[in-house]
Amino acid sequence: MRPKLEILSQELVEQIIEEGYGLLMDPGIEVHNEDALGLLSDAGAQVNRERRVARIPRQLAEASIEHAPSAFDLHNLDGEPVVHYGQDHVHFDPGSAAITILDRSSKRQRTPDTRDFIDFVKLVEMLPQIDAQSTALIPGDVVEEIGDLYRLYLALNFMRKPIVTGAFRKDTFWTMKEMLALVAGGEEPLARKPIAVFDVCPSPPLKWSDLTCQNLIDCARSGIPSEMVSMPLAGATAPVTLAGAIVQHTAECMSGVVICQLAQEGAPIVWGGSPSIFDMRTGTTPMGAVGTWMIDVGYTQVGKALGMPTHAYLGMTDAKVVDAQAGLESAGGALLAALAGVNMISGAGMMDFESCQSYEKLVIDAEIIGMAKRLIRGVEQRDDPIALDVMRRVGHGGDFLKEKHTRRWFREEFYIPSPVIDRGAMEAWMEAGATSAWDRASDRVDSLLAAYEPNRVSEEVKRELRAIAARAARSFGMDDLPPLP
Repeated sequence: MRPKLEILSQELVEQIIEEGYGLLMDPGIEVHNEDALGLLSDAGAQVNRERRVARIPRQLAEASIEHAPSAFDLHNLDGEPVVHYGQDHVHFDPGSAAITILDRSSKRQRTPDTRDFIDFVKLVEMLPQIDAQSTALIPGDVVEEIGDLYRLYLALNFMRKPIVTGAFRKDTFWTMKEMLALVAGGEEPLARKPIAVFDVCPSPPLKWSDLTCQNLIDCARSGIPSEMVSMPLAGATAPVTLAGAIVQHTAECMSGVVICQLAQEGAPIVWGGSPSIFDMRTGTTPMGAVGTWMIDVGYTQVGKALGMPTHAYLGMTDAKVVDAQAGLESAGGALLAALAGVNMISGAGMMDFESCQSYEKLVIDAEIIGMAKRLIRGVEQRDDPIALDVMRRVGHGGDFLKEKHTRRWFREEFYIPSPVIDRGAMEAWMEAGATSAWDRASDRVDSLLAAYEPNRVSEEVKRELRAIAARAARSFGMDDLPPLP
């Protein structure tokens, strides 16, 4: 039996879906993209172009959800399906678009650069618990206009795992697609075996900007999966009740599915988000709050009820340093997300309200992820009878250590952590230097980076990637890109 968390009653799920359909018609969805408004109008939505509002009929939304795939795969650079969006399959990636990194020496936040991003990609490659890459940091040593495509350019040079990414502009999407197609062997292979999913973010409440709407449409027409990141803030840009925030999330995601399927029927799209409660005391959006976790788990249940692949930003902390708060918030969110069966859980390594990444936190989070994955495998019956034979054989002596049965099963039954987790006796800990979790995590970062091996992307393809990225940089006034190590 697989342990599973559902936070909403079936009756409440049904009412949330009903109200989501209701919001699509009244007040409707604000859409700031001409292409999308045209698609919606042609499909029978009531479109007021002056107010840029589309009222979407329920039957159109239901048909779109029916056409959207209930499952799809992401592939690694060897063409192997390694991430399955659908059902209760659970995967983890680091969160995207952090604007700072926690410096390893000073333990203070600073602007990341090219070297920081490359090391982060290498580290993700070396952590088996983490299933996909993300464009996790925004390097500050290139012009802002190419921040999105430059991250992808760097990742493609060093990654093997698939990647969660996203575009910051309408025009840079096409450069990013060009780079992905180059590595995948062409546009057709990229569509057939996608190696990336693009985040697209509606704006709360009930709005789609010109940029994100165009990214959604372009992904659909290119055969590239898109992942909606709906962000209702309960009490600020969404109803204060958790159920009310989930209703808003539902309507925003429904509208995204409609636009996607009108652009290209059957295009893969993910029911996802990064919502939060709004902390009335501080004016912040805490990702480590239990109310935030509950909104995520609730909307995941709604997405699954509609047969959609799912995503959530969980397993993060609002702490500014890697401390006890970071541990409790990251573990709580990751465990709940895994129990809810979220297909892609973003946020490993992230802190300070989703704005900062840390190497050390990433390797600690990898241990949390390993434990969460073990938890959802549940308790299995390995033998029949379960224990009678081995217990009768060992008898009252109680020495199970020497049994073949123990050697056969302990690695599958237990999650064995890396040395980041200290489970030694006090004397052993003292002899090893009485290190903290940060110290042990820092040592593991060093060892993993030293063990990294290059991916299989040819030098010729890497030169072409650099030419594409450099051309984009020059168009925004940057003469050359930072050198790669």
